[in-house]
Amino acid sequence: MCIRDSARRVRGNTTKHTLQNVEKVKEVVINVVNYDIVQQMSLSSSEYPEGVNEFEKAGFTMLASDEIKPFRVAESPIQFECKVTDIIYTGDEGGAGNLIVCEVIKIHINESVLDANGMIDQHKIDLVARAGGSYYSRARDGFFEIPKPISTLGIGVDSIPVEIRNSDVLTGNNLGMLGNVESLPNNGDVDNFAKEHPELIGLEMVKKHTFAQQYLDNNDVESAWKVLLLK
Repeated sequence: MCIRDSARRVRGNTTKHTLQNVEKVKEVVINVVNYDIVQQMSLSSSEYPEGVNEFEKAGFTMLASDEIKPFRVAESPIQFECKVTDIIYTGDEGGAGNLIVCEVIKIHINESVLDANGMIDQHKIDLVARAGGSYYSRARDGFFEIPKPISTLGIGVDSIPVEIRNSDVLTGNNLGMLGNVESLPNNGDVDNFAKEHPELIGLEMVKKHTFAQQYLDNNDVESAWKVLLLK
């Protein structure tokens, strides 16, 4: 699994404007995806319109490449700077896609995923792979599921309030889940949640974020947002 230069997943079908960018620039970055950034990667696959910065929507950091124009995803443990040598079109029918052939001209490897011998430690890097439907496979632990990004587009990590986005508790995956909602709970829903959970009212920020993370760990994004929006 990888993220392209636009922070979009490489999938069987490349969106029209993304493919046009590849044809024009003839350069891409392949960013390896591990479990720590898989939720953000999933969010980046949403069909945002051309001109929207998917790095910002997914909460990724743009990192300048050394040899080519496209930016790298700083959070990715391994990044390949590539020149596009060929694009093979396989049709427009179901199951068809575009095969982009690249020449790797520079590789960036985060030392945190290396073992004592300077080799990649497969447990440390914790790679994920795309499976069918909404399923993925975590190299060291097997299959897991991420609901596909909603068709109406998530608000994006860039629309999350700064104090939540800069949390010392919430991870990139947590932010990716929070950013994949169409809208935030309304005040009435938050007030009703507060009545049901009075023990969560008035918590200091770290505790509030910790409780929200527990809901996210159980895939209850709506309740996580309600905790975060409590006064």
